[in-house]
Amino acid sequence: MRRLVLPLVLFASLQSFAALAATPEQLTAFFRAVQLNDTKTVQQLVGKTVNPNEINPLGGEPALVLAVREGSMGVFQALLQHPGTDLEAKAMNGNTALMMAAYKRNKPAAEALLARGARVNQAGWTPLHYAAASGDEDIARLLIAKEARLDAVSPKESGAYTPLMMAAREGQQGMARLLLEQGADPRLKDSEGLTAVQIAERAGRSDIVTTLSGARR
Repeated sequence: MRRLVLPLVLFASLQSFAALAATPEQLTAFFRAVQLNDTKTVQQLVGKTVNPNEINPLGGEPALVLAVREGSMGVFQALLQHPGTDLEAKAMNGNTALMMAAYKRNKPAAEALLARGARVNQAGWTPLHYAAASGDEDIARLLIAKEARLDAVSPKESGAYTPLMMAAREGQQGMARLLLEQGADPRLKDSEGLTAVQIAERAGRSDIVTTLSGARR
């Protein structure tokens, strides 16, 4: 009888996965509900006919990332509470829910994700890069408090930017000042060999040039 245990468990698991093989129509209804913040429909579908980490065929995003991007906070909370939701599920472009929360300046979403243990550091683009680009200093402080790497470097093919460089490029003076105060290194160079101050000069941001120039080590 013991020999039957493993096959039976495997069979049960396969049945469970098969049950989540959603039809195209179900996926369409699910992701439309996410966009429209239709919490009831999402709760009816998720984990029953639709895997909560399914990638949207139209936008290339998992539901949690899409909910944050669309500001669908009811759906976001429902997905966050579902035990099968992967906080680190990535969109096809590499975005996680926490990265999207930082970019969209959605502090409640960022706080909720961090409270659940969402990853702050990873190779390549990080949530702090996105907070620096959007200029959300509150979210940046939350990330830094969770030991976000101040000098994290984006992929070389994407410029090899640090968060400070992103703040300089996007004209976020307050963010540049915050990152410097926290210990970001203004001497680092991107894939073109430019420092943050040179990136600010190229962007025509004399105010940020002044901020960064005064902090050169």
